[in-house]
Amino acid sequence: MLSKDDARTAVGIIGNIIALILFLSPAPAFYQIWKKKSVEQYSAAPYLATFVNCGLWVLYGLPKVHPHSTLVVTINGTGFVIEIVYLSLFLIYSDRKKRLRVVLIVVAECLFMAVLALLVLTLAHSTKVRSAIVGSICMVGNTMMYASPLAVMKLVMTSRSVEFMPFFLSLFSFLNGISWTAYALICFDPFIVAPNGMGAVLGLAQLVLYATFYKSTQRMMAERKVNSEVGMVEKASGNTKRTNSENQNGHVLEV
Repeated sequence: MLSKDDARTAVGIIGNIIALILFLSPAPAFYQIWKKKSVEQYSAAPYLATFVNCGLWVLYGLPKVHPHSTLVVTINGTGFVIEIVYLSLFLIYSDRKKRLRVVLIVVAECLFMAVLALLVLTLAHSTKVRSAIVGSICMVGNTMMYASPLAVMKLVMTSRSVEFMPFFLSLFSFLNGISWTAYALICFDPFIVAPNGMGAVLGLAQLVLYATFYKSTQRMMAERKVNSEVGMVEKASGNTKRTNSENQNGHVLEV
């Protein structure tokens, strides 16, 4: 029979795998951004929130803050690097106004994490106190990460389109919340249970929205494609007529 520690490790490994897929799930969206050379209506909020969230959990999992949390450090360290890549692409392909806003937020987040780490490691003299301080802040950061798609959810409801709410990001947000809630319940850790339980609920809400507006999104995208094709045909037809007219005028002048 598995001990509590073995069960926790097994669930933690599953959580690491799901979280890694979650971090990688926006990759297709960023491929489209790179291809179109524009962020269009994509929001940087989920990636900014995940960036600071990963940084905070890396701090929480350090041996001097919360011992025996290697799995927390490994996945969040990996996520931190992945979010740097996403935010770099966002900065490259966004307009000046968006770029400035994202840069200011990233700088503020980095300063906050650096100051927090310095104060906790120098002023708090036990892992229990450090865990309580950093864990409480991590709860807020994790909640921000899971709540960040709320702006996108609002856009989905007003536009009746899920085009800018990636499906796999929603799916793996839900699965990630479930897995880490289970991980924290085995050896109860309130700092992990609370935000991830809420994350599972929000992830489920996104999936419900996706199912509700998927058909209308496909219809709108098909109509847009048809209109684009019609516009191209009309433009080509107009160019042909203009060329023919110019040719006719040329012949008249020659006569």
